[in-house]
Amino acid sequence: MEDEVDRLVAAWRRERPDLDVEPLEVLSRVSRLARHLDRARRLAFSEHSLEPWEFDVLTSLRRTGDPYQLSPGQLLTQTLVTSGTMTNRIDRLAKKGLVERLPDPSDRRGVLVRLTPEGRERADQALAGLLAQERSILGELTDRQRSDLAALLRQLTAPFDNIPG
Repeated sequence: MEDEVDRLVAAWRRERPDLDVEPLEVLSRVSRLARHLDRARRLAFSEHSLEPWEFDVLTSLRRTGDPYQLSPGQLLTQTLVTSGTMTNRIDRLAKKGLVERLPDPSDRRGVLVRLTPEGRERADQALAGLLAQERSILGELTDRQRSDLAALLRQLTAPFDNIPG
């Protein structure tokens, strides 16, 4: 079965036979898949009245286990945003009643961000919706193909995820 990337690659091979366009066969598909995944994620989150960034913060807290709390600095590390952005996000989530700020007992000047019961419930529901969307996207692949693809993608992403700093 031919896809849009096959047509794109064929056109470049015709127009620029002097270039090796093979990377497009993989990375253009990854890019297109990322766009489809982004749409599916937005749909899954909107069904639970969440924005993607809200889901990211809530699930960062949810994954920590009881009592579902992190410092703002730890949230920065997990969500890869700036300090100012994180402060704004925490403010907005607190206003919605999805997180609360608590004094950090180990640092008088510090705070901890804790998931509220409503925040936990919304994170859990949105995750279930997301997984249903993602299962649908992967539906054409066998279990073995999914496992092989995960291993290959890990090989590509691991160097980026393990850069110091």
